[in-house]
Amino acid sequence: MIPGFFMISKIKIHFIRSLHQKKGREENGQFLAEGSKIVMDLMDSRFPLREIYALPEWLNSHGNLLQNRQALIAEVNENEMGKITALSSPSPVLAVFDLTSSGKVPSFPINDIVLALDGIRDPGNMGTIIRIADWFGIRQVICSEDTVELFNPKVVQATMGSIARVNVAYTSLFGWLSALTPGIPVYGTFLEGNDIYQEELASSGVIIMGNESRGISPEMDSLVNHRIFIPSFSTGNHAESLNASIATAIVCSEFRRRKKI
Repeated sequence: MIPGFFMISKIKIHFIRSLHQKKGREENGQFLAEGSKIVMDLMDSRFPLREIYALPEWLNSHGNLLQNRQALIAEVNENEMGKITALSSPSPVLAVFDLTSSGKVPSFPINDIVLALDGIRDPGNMGTIIRIADWFGIRQVICSEDTVELFNPKVVQATMGSIARVNVAYTSLFGWLSALTPGIPVYGTFLEGNDIYQEELASSGVIIMGNESRGISPEMDSLVNHRIFIPSFSTGNHAESLNASIATAIVCSEFRRRKKI
Protein backbone atom coordinates (compact mmCIF):
# COMPACT_ATOMS: atom_id res chain seq x y z
CA MET A 1 0.00 0.00 0.00
CA ILE A 2 1.25 3.52 -0.81
CA PRO A 3 2.22 5.56 2.29
CA GLY A 4 -0.51 8.04 3.26
CA PHE A 5 -3.31 5.90 1.82
CA PHE A 6 -6.75 6.57 3.36
CA MET A 7 -10.43 6.00 2.63
CA ILE A 8 -12.62 8.89 1.53
CA SER A 9 -15.28 10.02 4.01
CA LYS A 10 -18.42 12.15 3.82
CA ILE A 11 -16.49 14.96 5.49
CA LYS A 12 -13.80 14.74 2.80
CA ILE A 13 -16.42 14.72 0.05
CA HIS A 14 -17.95 17.88 1.52
CA PHE A 15 -14.48 19.48 1.76
CA ILE A 16 -13.59 18.70 -1.87
CA ARG A 17 -16.93 19.99 -3.10
CA SER A 18 -16.30 23.25 -1.20
CA LEU A 19 -13.23 23.76 -3.41
CA HIS A 20 -15.50 23.99 -6.44
CA GLN A 21 -16.39 27.48 -5.17
CA LYS A 22 -14.11 30.52 -4.90
CA LYS A 23 -15.11 31.07 -1.26
CA GLY A 24 -14.03 27.53 -0.35
CA ARG A 25 -10.72 27.90 -2.18
CA GLU A 26 -9.96 31.18 -0.42
CA GLU A 27 -10.94 29.86 3.03
CA ASN A 28 -8.88 26.67 2.68
CA GLY A 29 -6.02 28.02 0.57
CA GLN A 30 -6.32 25.07 -1.80
CA PHE A 31 -7.59 24.26 -5.29
CA LEU A 32 -8.53 21.24 -7.42
CA ALA A 33 -6.97 19.75 -10.52
CA GLU A 34 -8.47 16.87 -12.50
CA GLY A 35 -7.14 14.66 -15.27
CA SER A 36 -4.00 12.56 -15.42
CA LYS A 37 -1.86 15.00 -17.44
CA ILE A 38 -2.84 18.07 -15.43
CA VAL A 39 -2.31 16.35 -12.09
CA MET A 40 1.08 14.94 -13.11
CA ASP A 41 2.25 18.31 -14.49
CA LEU A 42 1.27 20.03 -11.24
CA MET A 43 2.83 17.38 -9.00
CA ASP A 44 6.30 18.81 -9.66
CA SER A 45 5.28 22.46 -9.86
CA ARG A 46 5.41 25.33 -7.38
CA PHE A 47 2.03 24.23 -6.00
CA PRO A 48 2.45 21.72 -3.13
CA LEU A 49 0.45 18.49 -3.55
CA ARG A 50 -1.78 17.66 -0.57
CA GLU A 51 -4.28 14.97 -1.56
CA ILE A 52 -4.91 12.48 -4.40
CA TYR A 53 -8.24 10.78 -5.13
CA ALA A 54 -8.03 8.20 -7.89
CA LEU A 55 -9.65 5.12 -9.39
CA PRO A 56 -7.84 1.80 -8.74
CA GLU A 57 -6.54 1.49 -12.31
CA TRP A 58 -4.92 4.96 -12.15
CA LEU A 59 -3.23 4.15 -8.86
CA ASN A 60 -1.98 0.84 -10.26
CA SER A 61 -0.45 2.62 -13.27
CA HIS A 62 0.97 5.66 -11.47
CA GLY A 63 1.67 4.47 -7.95
CA ASN A 64 5.41 4.77 -8.51
CA LEU A 65 5.00 8.54 -8.98
CA LEU A 66 3.39 8.83 -5.57
CA GLN A 67 6.15 7.16 -3.58
CA ASN A 68 7.87 9.39 -1.01
CA ARG A 69 5.39 12.24 -1.50
CA GLN A 70 3.97 14.01 1.53
CA ALA A 71 0.37 13.65 0.36
CA LEU A 72 -2.74 11.78 1.41
CA ILE A 73 -3.88 9.24 -1.19
CA ALA A 74 -7.35 7.75 -1.47
CA GLU A 75 -8.62 5.03 -3.78
CA VAL A 76 -12.17 5.85 -4.86
CA ASN A 77 -14.74 4.12 -7.03
CA GLU A 78 -16.58 5.71 -9.94
CA ASN A 79 -19.58 6.58 -7.77
CA GLU A 80 -17.39 8.40 -5.25
CA MET A 81 -15.47 10.19 -8.01
CA GLY A 82 -18.81 11.36 -9.40
CA LYS A 83 -19.56 13.01 -6.05
CA ILE A 84 -16.37 15.05 -5.91
CA THR A 85 -15.64 15.92 -9.54
CA ALA A 86 -16.17 19.39 -11.00
CA LEU A 87 -16.35 17.89 -14.52
CA SER A 88 -19.39 16.64 -16.43
CA SER A 89 -17.41 13.48 -17.24
CA PRO A 90 -15.25 12.49 -14.25
CA SER A 91 -11.56 11.78 -14.85
CA PRO A 92 -9.69 8.90 -13.18
CA VAL A 93 -7.82 11.22 -10.81
CA LEU A 94 -8.48 14.39 -8.82
CA ALA A 95 -5.88 16.19 -6.70
CA VAL A 96 -5.82 18.96 -4.11
CA PHE A 97 -2.97 21.49 -4.24
CA ASP A 98 -2.00 24.43 -2.03
CA LEU A 99 -2.50 28.00 -3.18
CA THR A 100 0.51 29.16 -1.18
CA SER A 101 2.69 30.02 -4.18
CA SER A 102 0.97 32.94 -5.91
CA GLY A 103 2.22 34.52 -9.10
CA LYS A 104 4.63 37.45 -8.87
CA VAL A 105 4.25 40.68 -10.80
CA PRO A 106 7.34 40.99 -13.03
CA SER A 107 9.92 43.60 -12.19
CA PHE A 108 11.46 45.97 -14.69
CA PRO A 109 13.04 45.96 -17.19
CA ILE A 110 10.95 43.67 -19.38
CA ASN A 111 13.15 41.49 -21.58
CA ASP A 112 10.45 39.41 -23.30
CA ILE A 113 6.80 39.50 -24.25
CA VAL A 114 4.35 39.81 -21.35
CA LEU A 115 0.63 39.15 -21.81
CA ALA A 116 -1.73 41.49 -19.97
CA LEU A 117 -5.36 40.39 -19.61
CA ASP A 118 -7.86 43.22 -19.23
CA GLY A 119 -11.11 41.84 -17.81
CA ILE A 120 -11.11 38.34 -19.35
CA ARG A 121 -14.19 36.74 -17.77
CA ASP A 122 -14.72 33.39 -19.47
CA PRO A 123 -12.89 30.54 -17.65
CA GLY A 124 -12.39 28.61 -20.88
CA ASN A 125 -10.77 31.60 -22.58
CA MET A 126 -8.59 32.27 -19.55
CA GLY A 127 -7.31 28.71 -19.35
CA THR A 128 -6.74 28.52 -23.08
CA ILE A 129 -4.80 31.80 -23.07
CA ILE A 130 -2.47 30.40 -20.39
CA ARG A 131 -1.99 27.30 -22.54
CA ILE A 132 -1.26 29.52 -25.56
CA ALA A 133 1.30 31.51 -23.54
CA ASP A 134 2.98 28.24 -22.58
CA TRP A 135 3.09 27.06 -26.22
CA PHE A 136 4.73 30.28 -27.40
CA GLY A 137 7.20 30.42 -24.51
CA ILE A 138 5.59 33.42 -22.82
CA ARG A 139 6.21 32.87 -19.12
CA GLN A 140 4.45 35.90 -17.66
CA VAL A 141 0.75 36.78 -17.71
CA ILE A 142 -0.48 39.85 -15.79
CA CYS A 143 -4.22 40.04 -15.03
CA SER A 144 -6.47 42.90 -14.05
CA GLU A 145 -8.26 42.38 -10.76
CA ASP A 146 -11.58 41.76 -12.55
CA THR A 147 -10.16 38.92 -14.67
CA VAL A 148 -11.57 35.48 -13.83
CA GLU A 149 -9.83 33.67 -10.97
CA LEU A 150 -6.89 31.48 -12.01
CA PHE A 151 -7.92 28.57 -9.75
CA ASN A 152 -11.49 28.28 -11.00
CA PRO A 153 -11.75 24.54 -11.88
CA LYS A 154 -12.75 25.38 -15.46
CA VAL A 155 -9.67 27.60 -15.85
CA VAL A 156 -7.35 24.94 -14.41
CA GLN A 157 -8.87 22.32 -16.70
CA ALA A 158 -8.55 24.50 -19.82
CA THR A 159 -4.84 25.13 -19.16
CA MET A 160 -4.17 21.38 -19.66
CA GLY A 161 -1.24 21.59 -17.26
CA SER A 162 0.22 24.91 -18.48
CA ILE A 163 -0.74 26.49 -15.15
CA ALA A 164 2.35 24.70 -13.82
CA ARG A 165 4.71 26.54 -16.19
CA VAL A 166 3.29 30.05 -16.66
CA ASN A 167 3.52 32.70 -13.96
CA VAL A 168 0.10 34.36 -13.60
CA ALA A 169 -0.25 37.41 -11.35
CA TYR A 170 -3.13 39.75 -10.49
CA THR A 171 -2.68 43.44 -9.86
CA SER A 172 -3.99 46.88 -10.73
CA LEU A 173 -3.25 46.60 -14.42
CA PHE A 174 -3.52 50.35 -14.94
CA GLY A 175 -1.08 51.02 -12.10
CA TRP A 176 1.40 48.42 -13.35
CA LEU A 177 1.29 49.67 -16.94
CA SER A 178 1.56 53.29 -15.81
CA ALA A 179 4.81 52.43 -14.00
CA LEU A 180 6.45 50.97 -17.10
CA THR A 181 9.65 52.60 -18.26
CA PRO A 182 8.83 55.15 -20.99
CA GLY A 183 9.42 53.71 -24.42
CA ILE A 184 8.42 50.12 -23.63
CA PRO A 185 6.05 48.98 -26.41
CA VAL A 186 2.48 48.37 -25.23
CA TYR A 187 0.36 46.66 -27.90
CA GLY A 188 -3.41 46.39 -28.01
CA THR A 189 -5.83 45.02 -30.58
CA PHE A 190 -8.39 47.45 -32.04
CA LEU A 191 -10.65 47.45 -35.10
CA GLU A 192 -9.01 50.73 -36.16
CA GLY A 193 -5.49 49.50 -35.47
CA ASN A 194 -2.66 48.86 -37.95
CA ASP A 195 -2.51 45.53 -39.77
CA ILE A 196 -0.46 43.24 -37.51
CA TYR A 197 1.16 41.61 -40.56
CA GLN A 198 2.45 45.00 -41.74
CA GLU A 199 3.27 46.56 -38.37
CA GLU A 200 6.78 46.51 -36.92
CA LEU A 201 6.75 44.29 -33.81
CA ALA A 202 9.27 44.43 -30.97
CA SER A 203 10.87 41.36 -29.41
CA SER A 204 9.86 42.55 -25.93
CA GLY A 205 7.00 44.53 -24.51
CA VAL A 206 3.41 44.12 -23.33
CA ILE A 207 0.44 42.77 -25.30
CA ILE A 208 -2.96 43.69 -23.83
CA MET A 209 -5.88 41.39 -24.62
CA GLY A 210 -9.27 42.86 -23.79
CA ASN A 211 -12.59 41.65 -22.48
CA GLU A 212 -14.56 39.20 -24.66
CA SER A 213 -17.40 41.64 -25.40
CA ARG A 214 -16.06 45.12 -24.62
CA GLY A 215 -12.46 44.77 -25.76
CA ILE A 216 -9.74 46.85 -24.11
CA SER A 217 -11.13 49.22 -21.49
CA PRO A 218 -10.89 53.00 -22.01
CA GLU A 219 -8.52 53.22 -19.03
CA MET A 220 -6.06 50.78 -20.62
CA ASP A 221 -6.63 52.25 -24.07
CA SER A 222 -4.89 55.43 -22.95
CA LEU A 223 -1.71 53.46 -22.20
CA VAL A 224 -1.47 51.61 -25.52
CA ASN A 225 1.21 53.07 -27.78
CA HIS A 226 0.93 50.49 -30.60
CA ARG A 227 -2.59 49.77 -31.88
CA ILE A 228 -2.78 46.60 -33.99
CA PHE A 229 -5.52 44.81 -35.90
CA ILE A 230 -5.96 41.23 -37.10
CA PRO A 231 -7.40 41.55 -40.62
CA SER A 232 -10.06 39.26 -42.05
CA PHE A 233 -9.23 37.51 -45.31
CA SER A 234 -12.85 36.67 -46.04
CA THR A 235 -14.64 38.41 -48.91
CA GLY A 236 -18.10 39.81 -48.40
CA ASN A 237 -19.82 39.12 -45.09
CA HIS A 238 -17.59 37.62 -42.40
CA ALA A 239 -17.47 36.98 -38.67
CA GLU A 240 -17.86 40.16 -36.63
CA SER A 241 -14.97 39.36 -34.30
CA LEU A 242 -12.62 36.69 -33.03
CA ASN A 243 -12.82 34.75 -29.78
CA ALA A 244 -10.40 36.24 -27.21
CA SER A 245 -8.23 33.14 -26.98
CA ILE A 246 -8.08 32.72 -30.77
CA ALA A 247 -7.05 36.36 -31.17
CA THR A 248 -4.37 35.84 -28.51
CA ALA A 249 -3.01 32.82 -30.38
CA ILE A 250 -2.77 34.74 -33.65
CA VAL A 251 -1.05 37.73 -32.03
CA CYS A 252 1.44 35.58 -30.07
CA SER A 253 2.22 33.52 -33.15
CA GLU A 254 3.03 36.60 -35.21
CA PHE A 255 5.25 38.07 -32.50
CA ARG A 256 7.20 34.82 -32.15
CA ARG A 257 7.44 34.37 -35.93
CA ARG A 258 9.03 37.81 -36.26
CA LYS A 259 11.50 37.02 -33.49
CA LYS A 260 12.77 34.01 -35.43
CA ILE A 261 13.33 35.93 -38.66
